Amino acid sequence: MDIKFMNFFAEGLAAQGYRIVRFEFPYMATRRETGKRRPPDRQPVLLETWRAVISDIGAGRLVIGGKSMGGRMASLIADETKVRGLLCLGYPFYGAGRKEKPRTEHLKTLTTPTLICQGTRDPMGDRAAVSPLALSPAIRVHWAEDGDHDLRPRRASGLTYDQNLTAALDAIARFLSVLG
Repeated sequence: MDIKFMNFFAEGLAAQGYRIVRFEFPYMATRRETGKRRPPDRQPVLLETWRAVISDIGAGRLVIGGKSMGGRMASLIADETKVRGLLCLGYPFYGAGRKEKPRTEHLKTLTTPTLICQGTRDPMGDRAAVSPLALSPAIRVHWAEDGDHDLRPRRASGLTYDQNLTAALDAIARFLSVLG
């Protein structure tokens, strides 16, 4: 829970009156306890962790999501768990340098209303690679201009990191207000 990127969005949405629930996958908790980097848990563990969190809270008006892999895992169970919406920050459309292997098959049929906030030069899904993909009509993409996987623009772009984060937060607030 010490990632500034995630804190910005959690605090920004909480300040707008949204209730925020955060959790760590088991590998992240172990990393925090031991101080040693670990690879992510296998997909079944990640998905079961998501299911347990949703079961504890109740899907009802819940919007789930996360950053990168966390958002991808949430996207895999969003329809199954009948959550109200899905929010992905820096979605990994493909592994870095692996554009030939997109991770998007399930995104073609996703019915859960979804917002993906993505940098236009994200190495895991830049605008040129993502725009032609066949994505469900339930998915909207907010593009952070010149943003990388963390939405951070290059200095030469004339944009600031704060501008991109604030624009993404505003897009999220609009998305949530439409969901009701």
